[in-house]
Amino acid sequence: MNLSTYLLSLLFLSVYSPQEGEYQHLIGTKAKAWEVETWINSESVLLEDLQGKVVLIRWWTGPYCPYCINSSTALNLWHEKYYDKGFRVIGMYHHKSRRPFDQDFVEALADKMQFAFPIGIDSGWKNLKKWWLEPVPDAGFTSVSFLLDQKGEIVYIHPGGEYVKGDGVYEELEGKIQKLLKK
Repeated sequence: MNLSTYLLSLLFLSVYSPQEGEYQHLIGTKAKAWEVETWINSESVLLEDLQGKVVLIRWWTGPYCPYCINSSTALNLWHEKYYDKGFRVIGMYHHKSRRPFDQDFVEALADKMQFAFPIGIDSGWKNLKKWWLEPVPDAGFTSVSFLLDQKGEIVYIHPGGEYVKGDGVYEELEGKIQKLLKK
């Protein structure tokens, strides 16, 4: 990333990213069940079936979302590194392209990004609206992540953008995952 792109990204984040207080009311609340009919890499996954697990849900789109692409490395690494310790990654694809939705295209994109974890197709952004856009009307990003504890309560929200090794956010989120897995 060149300097001008980096500076524009910082400006965008400062203007369009919700401030922590705008979504803090969601921390400590029970995550809402999702309604997903179509899954990639998995049979149907219900949130209630993940009780007892630490769960990271990441809404993503592509291939034109650099934040989603950049965060894919972290998602894959954490899925592989912590799966046997009781951690689950759930991807929620929400279609943003002007092109008509094509599940084969999404499956190919998930394959290219090497996603081995379950991916729900969030048709019409039904779940994204329920979890994020309605409770946080000023949400600037749709690539939001929710970290849930073993009881299914929201313990951390990354309000959008990316997390990559070395940016501080990556380390903060991984630290929270590790701490929850020790409980």
